Amino acid sequence: MAASGPRRGWAWLTTPPADRPTESDLATTDVLGLQLPVRATVAVLLTTLVVLVDLSRVLVPASIELLGHSPAELRALAAERVVLYGVLPLAVVVLGFRDRPSRYGLTIGDARAGASLLAVGVVVMTPIVLWSATLPDVRAYYAQAAAPLPDLLLSNVLELTAAEFLFRGFLMLTLVRAIGPIGVVIAVMPFALGHANKPAIELLSTLGGGLAYGWLAWRTRSILWGSIAHVYIVTLVMLAAAGPVATVVSAAATR
Repeated sequence: MAASGPRRGWAWLTTPPADRPTESDLATTDVLGLQLPVRATVAVLLTTLVVLVDLSRVLVPASIELLGHSPAELRALAAERVVLYGVLPLAVVVLGFRDRPSRYGLTIGDARAGASLLAVGVVVMTPIVLWSATLPDVRAYYAQAAAPLPDLLLSNVLELTAAEFLFRGFLMLTLVRAIGPIGVVIAVMPFALGHANKPAIELLSTLGGGLAYGWLAWRTRSILWGSIAHVYIVTLVMLAAAGPVATVVSAAATR
């Protein structure tokens, strides 16, 4: 009987809200002999295209590119990604799939689990983020983006909420319904690709971070909690890399 408590806790932790695939989620089509799940295929192709367009910067004016990794460029990129990562896949959900956005993470989901796991994640990640902000390449990359907190929050909320919707809501939840939990893992690949221009430690961390954000969205059936965590982590590293926190932590680490 003593083990019943831990078993119940583990069952609660690892059991997502009910979300049975519909016939439309599982529908397939034949493409030159390939039996492809329609919605999952559309999600994979669109997500890949969106990430490639974003990385190519073909939609970003040259005048913005010349600003470097500055607050002005961040705002421009955030606006671009709201359209590419948010509006475009949402239009596919509503007009193409003819489905409810809430099925793709635009909902509160399991609020109890989301809030609890978010709190744990913040406690665990805060010292790691502060340490990473002391690394020379991280400081050099993010110090350029120094701006008042409200400006950083606005840019990060717009960009990262759209990113969570694209990778975890639109792509991952579509894959999970079509091919099962392996969709959580597959969705990490384009997410990692989207970090190709970031510092090495951040790029490498996308494997673990992408799995964590994916599991959280799978568990809660919502992108809200991952979006909050993502905004917190990115904003913290930007502030720490550009401010005195990184200097203090770096000095303490060398003693």
